[in-house]
Parts: sequence; C-alpha cells; structure tokens
Amino acid sequence: EEDDEGDESERASTSTHNDQDEYPVLVTQNTYTSDMSYGVSDHKPVLANFTLELRKCFDTPLVDISPVGVWSADQNALLTYTVQEDFMSSLWDWIGLYRVGFKTVMDYESFVWVRENELPEVNEEIQRCVDKDAIPLLGGEYVLGYYSTNMNSIIGLSDNFQILESKRAAVEGPELEDTNGLNK
Repeated sequence: EEDDEGDESERASTSTHNDQDEYPVLVTQNTYTSDMSYGVSDHKPVLANFTLELRKCFDTPLVDISPVGVWSADQNALLTYTVQEDFMSSLWDWIGLYRVGFKTVMDYESFVWVRENELPEVNEEIQRCVDKDAIPLLGGEYVLGYYSTNMNSIIGLSDNFQILESKRAAVEGPELEDTNGLNK
C-alpha cells in the first residue's frame, strides 16, 4: 500500500472525482525533471509536463443555433438561434461563421450581430440573414458559433454543415477567399 501512495504523490492533481462540481479544471503533473548539466548556478532548471482537462460547465448549450437551407455565396443565407437558458446577453453578442477545426474565437470567416436593438427572450426563435458577400466562395465544411461578450466565450455551436462552392468562385478566383486573413 505504501508504494501505491508514493505513486499517487508523483502524479499530483488539483481535483478528484468527488469534487468535480467545485473544480472545473483538472491539472495532472505527468513528469518533473531537473537539468543537472548546468554547473554555474545553485538553482538547476526544472522541466515539468502537465495534462490539463477542462470540464464542461453546462450539459446543454445556452444557445441552440442552426443554418437554414442551402448555403453558398451565390445567395444570402439564413440561420436561426434560440436562447435555451437565461444568461446575461448583450447587444454586442454575435454569431460567427467558422471553418470546421477553428482554433480561437477570432478565427471566424464572417459574423452577424445577434440583435440590433433588443435582446432575445428564452425560447424565442430568432432568424438572422447572412449576406452572400460574407459567405466563402469556395465553400467547405463550417460551423456557426454564438459568442457571448459578457461571458467572453462561445456558448453555442451548430452542427457541422456544408457550404457549396459558389458559381462566382471560377470567375473571381480563390485569391478573394481570404476574408479574415486566415488562409495566408
């Protein structure tokens, strides 16, 4: 049993299964070593490797969002969203169009404001139009994300959906595709 306890101290962590609600972040130290090749200092450099696990704060998204119909840069597109749970929304909230596999909230191809003059109510379905000029010409697999300014986070994602290549793509060319500076 003493060996098991010794192994446990080598892999320290901030949380256990019993206190998951209290700690939404789990950090586990995998390795810890020092570099003994340094001879000048009495403080040897150390290296550690950690695993970071973030638990979901919500089981269901605060906002349900979906594209409507077929999307392509040949016509304006529609999306709908519904606030599922009450949260502190803002007129500065927006819905971004992201290529599947995006890394940060700022990787959007384009966006629309959620509302122009009033905030949505819980369970109210709202439809927004996305201008055809804000839709990528070459198409591909995309996702919509609702960004909450007050929570500084995406609080709802659509299922992945396909944007069809525009008929304008052959005429205007792929050099116009770099809407947000991401394809350089």
